[in-house]
Amino acid sequence: MTHLQPSLRHVSCLDSKGLHRMAYWEWGDPESPRVVMCVHGLSRQGRDFDVLARALVAEGFRVICPDVVGRGHSDGLRDPAGYVVPTYVADMVTLIARLDVQELAWVGTSMGGLIGMALASLPGSLISKLVLNDIGPVIEAVALQRISAYLGDPTHWPSIEAAAEALWEVSKTFGPHTPAQWLELCRHQLKPVEGGGYQLHYDPAIAFPLRHMTLEAAQLGTAALWYAYDQISCPTLLVHGVASDLLSPATVMAMGQRGPRARVVEIEGVGHAPTLVQPDQVEAVLAFLRDTVTA
Repeated sequence: MTHLQPSLRHVSCLDSKGLHRMAYWEWGDPESPRVVMCVHGLSRQGRDFDVLARALVAEGFRVICPDVVGRGHSDGLRDPAGYVVPTYVADMVTLIARLDVQELAWVGTSMGGLIGMALASLPGSLISKLVLNDIGPVIEAVALQRISAYLGDPTHWPSIEAAAEALWEVSKTFGPHTPAQWLELCRHQLKPVEGGGYQLHYDPAIAFPLRHMTLEAAQLGTAALWYAYDQISCPTLLVHGVASDLLSPATVMAMGQRGPRARVVEIEGVGHAPTLVQPDQVEAVLAFLRDTVTA
């Protein structure tokens, strides 16, 4: 059976204040041993991967696309300080246990890649393949400033079309998209507002850790990420938007020379981050997973 639409499921996860439910979208044959986890960026949600998921399902993969806590259909956290990578890693460990798999490939865009790096670095990790979409151990300050300027914006719009037009103004780094492609990416990024209109489908408090980050914390974070990256042993693909302001050419070069020595695919005309809806981007990920994920 071909599964062209995903099923929405939930798993309960532990945090410092109790339990929260994390939503995840499941595509494909639930009995397939060929599993790919696709994890989105900081302010996004799991339906970002619809195009890639359908392509993977067509080749026999089971695809899992979580809404990271605080985004999409997942609960928010009672303590906004919990919106950090260690929380997300713990949630993913719970989800992987629920899936009851022997191994899985990981496709992570931006924040989703940081979560994947952390998981893949752990002894006994089940990640057999790692795709990092425009993310590495060094996050450029200019990108953090750009993102923090709009993250948590409470603006709402009268229609999905109006929201899509406004969101495009802060998303041009994603590269060229047809109007239909961009509207579809925005559709799941929005939720209805009581009384009419739409707003972004995330808890505005996800901005709390970024806005309270100190220089010392950022430096310690970079050191920890390099340490994690150097522990990764599984085959790794780095997808790099050539015009990215978050992932520098120097970091890309270093990632190809140390740790898992990532294979690099450069995406011209795109910054941070490739959306993995364009055919060349989808094929780059498929080719990597075809070669190395075994049934």
